[in-house]
Amino acid sequence: MVDPILGAFDLEDVSVAYGPETAVAGVTMHIPEHSVTALIGPSGCGKSTLLRCLNRMNDEMGDVRVGGTIRLGGRDIYDRSMDPVELRRHVGQVFQKPNPFPTMSIRDNVLAGLRLTRRLRRSQADAVVERALRQAALWEEVSDRLAQPGIGLSGGQQQRLCIARSLAVEPDVLLMDEPCSALDPIATARIEDLIHALRDEYTIVIVTHNMQQAARVSDYTAMMMLTGETRSGTVIEFDATNKIFTRPSDKRTEDYVTGRFG
Repeated sequence: MVDPILGAFDLEDVSVAYGPETAVAGVTMHIPEHSVTALIGPSGCGKSTLLRCLNRMNDEMGDVRVGGTIRLGGRDIYDRSMDPVELRRHVGQVFQKPNPFPTMSIRDNVLAGLRLTRRLRRSQADAVVERALRQAALWEEVSDRLAQPGIGLSGGQQQRLCIARSLAVEPDVLLMDEPCSALDPIATARIEDLIHALRDEYTIVIVTHNMQQAARVSDYTAMMMLTGETRSGTVIEFDATNKIFTRPSDKRTEDYVTGRFG
């Protein structure tokens, strides 16, 4: 049995290079547990790249080098003793485009990740499915059609199904990479309500281009920008969201959140 990992991240001088190109450099910040932290900034400034560092998804992208230190609950997630698969059980991810497994039922979609590590009796599986779908605010909409394909749901329902799939393995952290960018305003509001409901149980880190969304859903905000001669992305300001949007310390942050550039 692996010891639980608490959900607070500490990043120290984190950098990411794709081959010869440095995409992210010099990121140092603390992401508190049981809170929502938004990563904002112009396109191409490294938000998604930084997010993928938090569960080592960059490991799957070929010639990628991550420097500095990232600790989750005090444990170095890039230490050789850390199994990336085990890390991703603790740090789930929801992607920009809903990606339910097209050949699986709603029920099997929820259980897909959990079945990689555990064998469940029918009663256990049923309990997990109901719990995860309730957490994802989807149970009432699909409880009578769990055997139907997940791909048959609406876009917003598919995204909540993907969230349920992540929650089924009981992670400590949920990473969300622009989870509403492909959704209509009604579906977006449902996802935002869900983020509010989950914040007391999970550490959530969300990448978003929507400033109003960042202001609505997050407790803390990291402003990223391309800087330096290499034009690599870094965090220029990290603070409580209310301060970032009303009294930012950096003029570049003020210009971005007020729409003067970006």
